[in-house]
Amino acid sequence: MFRRKKDEVTAATGETPQTHGSHAVRPGAKNRPTPSRREAEAARRRPLVPADRKAAQARSREQEREQRLRLREAMAAGEEWALPARDRGPQRAYIRDYIDARWNVAEFLLPIMIIGLPISLVPNAIAIGYSLVYGALLVAILDVTVLWFGLKKRLRARFGEPERGSLWYVISRAMQIRPGRIPRPRVKRGQFPA
Repeated sequence: MFRRKKDEVTAATGETPQTHGSHAVRPGAKNRPTPSRREAEAARRRPLVPADRKAAQARSREQEREQRLRLREAMAAGEEWALPARDRGPQRAYIRDYIDARWNVAEFLLPIMIIGLPISLVPNAIAIGYSLVYGALLVAILDVTVLWFGLKKRLRARFGEPERGSLWYVISRAMQIRPGRIPRPRVKRGQFPA
């Protein structure tokens, strides 16, 4: 009653209807029969065990390796989505930038110990080796203490109360040698965050 006939539609649009088998092809239509449930399930079905297991395993290992490399690069670059939970957030980024901007005695602790411990094995130089190692350890503890109290004031002024675990985060970051820190330092020495 309210529909136009096919001839009127083709005359209005200026198109000639195409035929597909015994049916006319309409623009925008599916123009094929709906597959049966059995056909659709068969098209989706994949074998549980691939035909070539070794190739599938190698492909899977390669994909996992690429994912790990991408995640590692993103973590080293400091991208928030890739960081572990302990490194996330603006407060932790501020702590990292502050520590990376200063010279920390604790980051030289490992090289000093590597030098001092063999010296302490020499019978005549035991006192020198121990005093070098324990002296560096004492100076590093004092340096980290000064660092923490200065940083704590800045954190309170900027963010309010420091997050839980911030002290251990400061200690662990300050003890890492600068080139080995992850995420990599974003600031140069002396370039303290505002």
